[in-house]
Amino acid sequence: MIEIFKSVDNGIVRTEEFSDGVWINLVNPTEEEINNVSSSLNVELDYLKAALDDEERARIESDNGQTLVIVDTPIVDKEGDMNMFTTIPLAIVLIRHMIITVCLKGETLLKDFSSNKVKAFFTHYKTRFILQILYRNATRFLQHLKHIDRTSNRIEQDLHKSQRNKELLLMMKLQKSLVYFSTSLKSNEVVLEKLMKHEHIKMYPEDTELLEDAIIENRQAIEMANIYSSILTGTMDTFASIISNNLNIVMKFLASVTIIMAIPTMISGFFGMNVPLPLAGPYSFWIIVALSLVICVLIGFTFIRKKMF
Repeated sequence: MIEIFKSVDNGIVRTEEFSDGVWINLVNPTEEEINNVSSSLNVELDYLKAALDDEERARIESDNGQTLVIVDTPIVDKEGDMNMFTTIPLAIVLIRHMIITVCLKGETLLKDFSSNKVKAFFTHYKTRFILQILYRNATRFLQHLKHIDRTSNRIEQDLHKSQRNKELLLMMKLQKSLVYFSTSLKSNEVVLEKLMKHEHIKMYPEDTELLEDAIIENRQAIEMANIYSSILTGTMDTFASIISNNLNIVMKFLASVTIIMAIPTMISGFFGMNVPLPLAGPYSFWIIVALSLVICVLIGFTFIRKKMF
């Protein structure tokens, strides 16, 4: 899908022309749409296709007066009633008097720009537009990290009540999301640092301040991702140990009960043999039962003293 936006007095509006100062947004474009944009604007075809690869790394490069900036952006994956998170590449191509963005998904931070939710946003301010994207991308990571923290706290409360595999699997998925976030944020940090001294993107004083804010937000997101990952790992290890310890307690209890219950069976087996045995008489049954109970009580008391029960 191709979307073209242009700033006017009251915000941005859609247009159909590839004119100066427009923002061209490609969302999961087809081969035909990519070739159309490439041939119409003389854009490097590889630049337009770069973000269509899920494994594309974050980077910045320039060639023939065109600049490509690729960063990882967070997206939400619905799994039942829970939100899981991953990242995908977002490409920003800077050419002459316009900007092109390419992404596989439409529900990204670019939705805020296309729906007039970003203040002081103008499509013809190319450098500032790029920095605004990078800044909001870092803040989007922070928002999702806070959501992950709240979700992990809720799952932890559920684990206190019911230690099931379901909760542990959900915690593992959150841990996976944090690994994706941490890796992507570190890659984005490299891109932000390179922008500080990139000669093909002209910086104004106010733009430098915005870039510094984006770097600060990104570093904060990295720290939060590392902290939440450590907490989540510790929580999972603790509950795994608790579940394992509970299993050991149950097995120890069952083993003790089995030993105690085997004593009456063994004694009755001896006296059930068809051979002469002691205690023959009218009260022999009650004597044998009493003897079995006494032995069971003594062994049970011994197990309790040794904390085997």
